[in-house]
Amino acid sequence: MKEILEKLPEHIRQAIQQVKELESLEEIRLRIDKPIELVFHNQSIFLNNYMFKEQEAKEFLGKISQHSVYRMEEELKNGFITIKGGHRVGIAGKVTLDNGVVKAITHISSFNIRVAKEHKGSARQVVPLIYQPSTNTVLNTMIIGAPKSGKTTLLRDIVRSISDGLYGIKASRVSLIDERSEIAAPFQGVPQHDVGKKTDVMADCPKADGMMMMIRSMSPEVLVVDEIGDELDVKSLKEAVHAGVQIICSIHGYSLEEIQKRPSLKPLFEDHVFQRYILLDYTTSPGKINQVYGEEFNRLENNLRRNQYEVDRSHSDIVHVHVGRSRHR
Repeated sequence: MKEILEKLPEHIRQAIQQVKELESLEEIRLRIDKPIELVFHNQSIFLNNYMFKEQEAKEFLGKISQHSVYRMEEELKNGFITIKGGHRVGIAGKVTLDNGVVKAITHISSFNIRVAKEHKGSARQVVPLIYQPSTNTVLNTMIIGAPKSGKTTLLRDIVRSISDGLYGIKASRVSLIDERSEIAAPFQGVPQHDVGKKTDVMADCPKADGMMMMIRSMSPEVLVVDEIGDELDVKSLKEAVHAGVQIICSIHGYSLEEIQKRPSLKPLFEDHVFQRYILLDYTTSPGKINQVYGEEFNRLENNLRRNQYEVDRSHSDIVHVHVGRSRHR
């Protein structure tokens, strides 16, 4: 949290520090001329006595971008900036397009600071279920969960556990495709989260391209990718399996039945690519596992209990950035 707080205006920083249960804070939302919003898992509160001003927005943008136009050019096209500590700052405002490509973010009006958290040990009960001791191999696994259900946090700890050989398994070489910089949360290329000693990270790279690049260059035993979805992702996953690489991925979804109906994923199910499916429970606190399924979609564990946790490249033209309201009516 200190990396976030030191970039905020002094009066806002002091107000946030006085809030109870700050350790469970998930997001800080800043909107010009609006009160500060603090988001927890089950509620959000407004600091109604603290308004976020336009000049403060300009100063805040300068701090998170390190006053670097080049850095903003590379990251703002994706709608966020990752700061030290792995915290991700989402940005909203007016966007200018050039032939369908984001050319400029002209008037930034909102920031969403997602507080990065590590929950080491969250994969403790999962790892033995996705490992085959007789062959010392990780089973191909899909993690299914709704937004903010804990997919990324669980995936991060699975990566660390496999890479470091925790919980009675053999340590393996892991290649992590971190397209949105959420799992390893690299800052200037260096992972801010612990993803293990034998993990190589490809960040800010489209998943399909990144998977093929890592297979060719890093010879992974296990390939990990977050939030697959389209046909290119599916094709690359199948290519990885044919290359003899074990795969672990996550996907947005509310049930196994739901994702089985998606046309883009049909080849994965028809070819029985995965031996394990982990469904997260989105109705309670983040990180609770609802069910674990086998290759034939049979239930392996009922009421699995584990520690709960919270969730936790195209166009190269320069992005021009202004903060606040448009000067032209």
